[in-house]
Amino acid sequence: MSEPNPVIADEQVVSLEFVMRLDDGEVVGQTPDGEPLQFLQGQGEILPGLEAALYGMEIGEAEQIEVSAADGFGEYDPEDFAEVPRDSIPDDVDLVVGEGLLVRDSENEDVYQAIIAEVGPDLVKLDFNHPLAGSALHFDLKVVEIRPATAEELSHGHAHTPGHEH
Repeated sequence: MSEPNPVIADEQVVSLEFVMRLDDGEVVGQTPDGEPLQFLQGQGEILPGLEAALYGMEIGEAEQIEVSAADGFGEYDPEDFAEVPRDSIPDDVDLVVGEGLLVRDSENEDVYQAIIAEVGPDLVKLDFNHPLAGSALHFDLKVVEIRPATAEELSHGHAHTPGHEH
């Protein structure tokens, strides 16, 4: 009797090829040829809606999956903005509306990605919403590989790609 085909379940390392599109068909992400995304299923390494849809899929299976904004990068939050003094931003940073900016929290040293929303003479308004917040996402994906996670991967809570172990 042959072994049953493995299916995606928790504590397995999954390799996926995908193209991610918005409702209008614009491609906003994809895996490079020959470089699938590798992650540990059940650890929240990928979007919650995508992870939930993968359970039970087999190697070689291809699907089209839609992920709602709430289960993707979140709903757009009109309150997730901050105004910072223009002089708190280093002079060598170009302040261009729509460009990304890394911001360090002075209290806990965490780093956040923001988008420059407005540039005034004294204040800069930063948008902390993810650029894809509020967008439903459409994935064309194919399962490339499924394997049991190693003890080290389980203890670290993420997959290790060859040559990148730690």
